[in-house]
Amino acid sequence: MNKAKTVLTLLATLSLAGCKEKAKPKPPPPTVEVTTVTQADVPIYHEWIGSLDGLTNAEIRAQVTGYLIAQNYREGDLIKRGDLLFEIDPRPFKAVLDQDKGLLAQAEANYGKTELDVKRYAPLVKDKAISQEEYDDAVQADLQAKAAVVSAQAQVEQAEINLGFTSITSPIDGIASIAKGQIGNLVGPSSGDLTTVSMMNPIKAYFNVTEQAYINFTKLFQGQADRDTHLKQIEIQLILGDGTLYPRLGQIYAPDREIGQTTGALRVEALFPNPDLALRPGQFARVRLKFNVEHNALLVPQRAVGELQGTYQVDEVDADNKVHIQGVKVGERDGSMWVIKEGLHLGDRVIVEGIQKVRDGMLVNTTNYVAGQEVKLLESTLSK
Repeated sequence: MNKAKTVLTLLATLSLAGCKEKAKPKPPPPTVEVTTVTQADVPIYHEWIGSLDGLTNAEIRAQVTGYLIAQNYREGDLIKRGDLLFEIDPRPFKAVLDQDKGLLAQAEANYGKTELDVKRYAPLVKDKAISQEEYDDAVQADLQAKAAVVSAQAQVEQAEINLGFTSITSPIDGIASIAKGQIGNLVGPSSGDLTTVSMMNPIKAYFNVTEQAYINFTKLFQGQADRDTHLKQIEIQLILGDGTLYPRLGQIYAPDREIGQTTGALRVEALFPNPDLALRPGQFARVRLKFNVEHNALLVPQRAVGELQGTYQVDEVDADNKVHIQGVKVGERDGSMWVIKEGLHLGDRVIVEGIQKVRDGMLVNTTNYVAGQEVKLLESTLSK
């Protein structure tokens, strides 16, 4: 009996030892990177999608009909006002001019004769050597000859103008586009553009402002003069297609006179310096206006803010390193930071890296988040 009891005791001891071996220790709290809520003055911007265009775009067309015989510019080069761009065969126009000059000479010779007739007949009609009718005919012939001279002079002037149109020049400084007219083409007023010359320094940016945004703007100022003064002081930035910021600030040039009936928006023109001609007509960019400054705004990194069905939240860490999911109301973005309107206070700690590891009420270990370190880590990985 005692032997059986000893065996049972041994088996119970071994079973308890096995259970203890199977029990796993609790894992340590996850480590997350946190940062504190900061405070700063944040500029408030408004952004719109814009498109660029030349300050002036001169569409170059032929004013007379003829064959192109020369292109005198290199496409894409800077063009000065008055530079010769194309030449049309001038020979037909030179022939017309010579012919009109000959007709003018005939008209002037005839006019000279009728003038002499009037001078000669004047004393004769007084002496009744000729009839009044003959004198009147001479006077009328003189007037007709004078009118013929004026008409012939006009024909010569028109012929000279047409001959001048065979040399097609640029009316402005700018850059000429790729030519649409080719040497040998028969061109004329109805044949379309030969090329376009665009003045690009400064360059225009067009963007559309909603009617409501325009109404809100007008409420801030008293009268047109006050609005115009403020418009000239607004800082305008240009964000290029690759996300980089254009280094030169622009200025509002003019708003359109009306709200678009189909778009419900007001078209606005802004001018940007473009001395190196880096900007080109047709580019798309975002136009950003510094509207005002929000003072003492609370800021957290954008990476710390999560969005769920239109609501925003952050993972806040209290003094005991316990996680609390906190709903927040967000405002404007400033670079990599996000303005927090409600839900946090200055100095609160929020999780930036490691959000996926935690849940509400969990204990965590914390380290300080260093902005930009994930970029450095990626660059180091790619370089290996």
